[in-house]
Amino acid sequence: MSNDLNRREFLKIGAVAGTGVALGALGSPQKTSAQSDKPIKIGFVGIGGQGSSHLDTALGIEGVEVPAICDIKTANLYRAKRWVEDSGRPTPRLYGKDRTDFKRMMDNEELDLVVCTTSWEWHAPVLLAAMNTGKNAVSEVPLVIKLDEAWEIVETFEKTGKWGTLISKGGPSNFDYAIHQGLLGDIVHWESGYVHDLRLVKNDPEREPWRLQHSLARNGCLYPDHPTAGMMPACDINHGDRFEYLVSMSSKSVMLNRFADLNYGPDNPLAKAKVALGDMNVTLIRSVNGMLYTLNHDTNTPHPRELTRVQGTKGVYMRGSGTGIGARRAETAPAAQAGQPSQAAQAAGRGGGGGFGGGGLIYLDGITPTTGEPVWEDAGPYLREYQLPVTANYKPVPRKEAVRGHSAGGKFTPMSWYRLVTAVREGKVTDFDVYDSVTSSSIGPLSEMSVAGGSKPTEFPDFTKGKWKSRPRMTWT
Repeated sequence: MSNDLNRREFLKIGAVAGTGVALGALGSPQKTSAQSDKPIKIGFVGIGGQGSSHLDTALGIEGVEVPAICDIKTANLYRAKRWVEDSGRPTPRLYGKDRTDFKRMMDNEELDLVVCTTSWEWHAPVLLAAMNTGKNAVSEVPLVIKLDEAWEIVETFEKTGKWGTLISKGGPSNFDYAIHQGLLGDIVHWESGYVHDLRLVKNDPEREPWRLQHSLARNGCLYPDHPTAGMMPACDINHGDRFEYLVSMSSKSVMLNRFADLNYGPDNPLAKAKVALGDMNVTLIRSVNGMLYTLNHDTNTPHPRELTRVQGTKGVYMRGSGTGIGARRAETAPAAQAGQPSQAAQAAGRGGGGGFGGGGLIYLDGITPTTGEPVWEDAGPYLREYQLPVTANYKPVPRKEAVRGHSAGGKFTPMSWYRLVTAVREGKVTDFDVYDSVTSSSIGPLSEMSVAGGSKPTEFPDFTKGKWKSRPRMTWT
């Protein structure tokens, strides 16, 4: 298995070293002559719900230009055009002849960054087209759905120096930082997942019906990045530890058929279709240093959002999303006391329970008061002791209007977008770099391999080619 997954050895060391790309220190700044006051030119591919939200966020950042937009839906394309014009920027050039017109955009446009928010199967092709034409790129999750795509993105980055990474979802949290700084000691087990009832979304032509085809054709952990992109930096994955192998198992599949039967009738094609995706998938991942990661995937059954539980040698933390276990605000700002998330929370894209600044339940051995049996206590006071260095100095100016689109509502530029533009302007790779991004998304195809093989252990590729041992820890500064 090792020879199969790591078959692409570093064959071009001499050629790449001659280009000036820093391979000895992965994630180091790229060489650039760009000045700090130079406008950042961003092109968008896919401008629906998620894409429109990212576009509107970008339009609220000074010094950002949007000269080109690509989408196959005319309504999306011209809505985006109006938004750009309404912002006072020049009319963007539009691309939408067919599903591959993004290639023409890459060839024609001089862009500093490409933002991809298409359906999943186009993420890697768009990023590779951008990187191969001298552009950095970010994508919504997942970055890849095939293992070959992950290797190709890594090799293209090492060859061109242009990166393709996941677009951050709100930035790091105080929780991530507290774990990283040792609040719970050494992490023994982390359990989380993408547990989100998407039955209606998969059947709604105005939302993301293309998800349905993935459910019909694939079986595994299809959407690993939301929980994993926070877990990896907190636990130093690819920065002193790495994923070693995984085992994945899926339940039977009944809920999508039942949904179609109840809502469209027993003769509806979906009511009788063979659905590959199990209603519940559980993927177990073991790291080289012996940490266990349980990743749950369930988008078909009726339920509230996911639960996170982290067990360390010094204690345990647990929270739920939305309402429920540990889903309470623990902020001290006046806005939070009035029932609204603070400015810092909104800026970081974390406005709800169990999110930025606190929330959740905790037990710390020898610290949490007990009356015999261990009991939970509010984690908020502990998490407030671990303020992220990057948020302490981030003081965004309120926007004139709230962000529109899928993630609508916030009146502050998300910290993740601020850091993304800053990285492009300074010639640096994003916080969650190429190696981290492909590692996170590769859980998808690797889990499919394990399920298809009767839940056999499946070795995890080392995309860093051994550099994980010496790569520095994230600092979030």
